[in-house]
Amino acid sequence: MTELPRVGVGTDVHPIEAGRVCRLAGLEWPGVDGCAGHSDGDIVAHAITDAVLSAAGLGDIGALLGTDDPRWAGAHGSAVLEHVRQVLHDAGWQVGNVAVQLIATTPTLGPRRAEAEAALSAALGAPVSVTATTTDGLGLTGRGEGRAAVATALVARNPGSPAPVDSRQ
Repeated sequence: MTELPRVGVGTDVHPIEAGRVCRLAGLEWPGVDGCAGHSDGDIVAHAITDAVLSAAGLGDIGALLGTDDPRWAGAHGSAVLEHVRQVLHDAGWQVGNVAVQLIATTPTLGPRRAEAEAALSAALGAPVSVTATTTDGLGLTGRGEGRAAVATALVARNPGSPAPVDSRQ
């Protein structure tokens, strides 16, 4: 029996840190405060990472790139996505596509959407579409205290890869 494609969801939320460089959706945003975090705080890349790993049944970003691992301190979101791309490939999976939504008051994504999609797609090796919304002043994102991102990913087995063993049998 042919294995069907699989879907995963990922979410990431970080507080905004005054004076920190803002790296978001694979881009640097001059003049905008960044998100606190062990790596670069790119919540868009982190949500994508969780969605892709979840879809493939490979855990989550914390298990793969934990904050106790100094190799990932300050790492750019694109480097995280490139690593996850290799992890998936090694496990016999490929990403079909990802849709991710930024939930924040800053930065304004629209003028750089195509650039963000190109950067994320190149790092992941699959199409990534990016949208953004606000929460109309509600919660930590609406008050400008933090940012959130939610992603959905579709993955499929690489042609010729053996089907995974079901450990429940």
